[in-house]
Amino acid sequence: MLMLDAAEVARRLPWGALIDALDAMFREGCAAPLRHRHAVGETSLLLMPAWRAGGHTGVKIVHVAPGNAARGEAAVNAVYLLSDAATGAPRAMLDGGMLTDRRTAATSVLAARHLARPDAARLLLLGSGKVAHALAGAYSAQFPIIDIVIWSRRAENAEALARRLAEHGHPARAVVRPDLAAADIIACATLATEPLVRGGDLGPGVHLDLVGAYRPDMREADGAALARARLVVDTRAGALAEAGDLLQAIAEGTITEAHVVAELAELCRGEVAGRETPDQVTVFKSVGWAGEDLAAAILACGAGAA
Repeated sequence: MLMLDAAEVARRLPWGALIDALDAMFREGCAAPLRHRHAVGETSLLLMPAWRAGGHTGVKIVHVAPGNAARGEAAVNAVYLLSDAATGAPRAMLDGGMLTDRRTAATSVLAARHLARPDAARLLLLGSGKVAHALAGAYSAQFPIIDIVIWSRRAENAEALARRLAEHGHPARAVVRPDLAAADIIACATLATEPLVRGGDLGPGVHLDLVGAYRPDMREADGAALARARLVVDTRAGALAEAGDLLQAIAEGTITEAHVVAELAELCRGEVAGRETPDQVTVFKSVGWAGEDLAAAILACGAGAA
């Protein structure tokens, strides 16, 4: 059985190829029930299965422990098992953390292909963890990014990420107060439970990418931000079950379920238009879809596993 550590998973998932693989998976589809969630003390245990008959099955096992940050440890730990769908024989075990980081960022950029302005050059990152790092790389690979601004509740974390990105040639800098109106793309990857982004602070034409808030009690943007935007989700089933940004805005009466104009598969298949005008505010809200992991794992394992 093939064993891929984090470095090897990253090497085998270059941004362009990964985004294309995700595009194909969203267009073609697979079986992917809503993830199982279990509380284990202060930790969340997530099980994310997906499969294609006659192809592969895959399951990701994830532990999310927000308290790990205070201990200087990763908040998310995961492993992915890819198997043969016909026989059940295991084919590969992959580092699930790196797989998640890269497929999450690549999915955001896939959505941004449809929703962000093609000339978007100024990226604002709210958050400074591994997903934020991946988002910086993915957006820079697909858009003409000339300025990356990083904000984090802990200034030293934002500064550390800015240094790491600068070492790889990205024009990154940390700020104490983010200027939302100056950004072309705002990508949020946090564990916030109160809005970081408010609708009144958004400039015309901005694309807002909401990656955190994977639970109903979490939130990165207020209802006003969603209400003024063309809103797309990764999957309706997942977003309307788990996305705190949407669920809280709906409960407040700021928006209704009908405000979601499409899920990402509909954009990829050309069934629904993405951005309609240069000045339009757009939002992509993701909570994660197991089909993304399956597509990424198959790509990482190469032609022999496809």
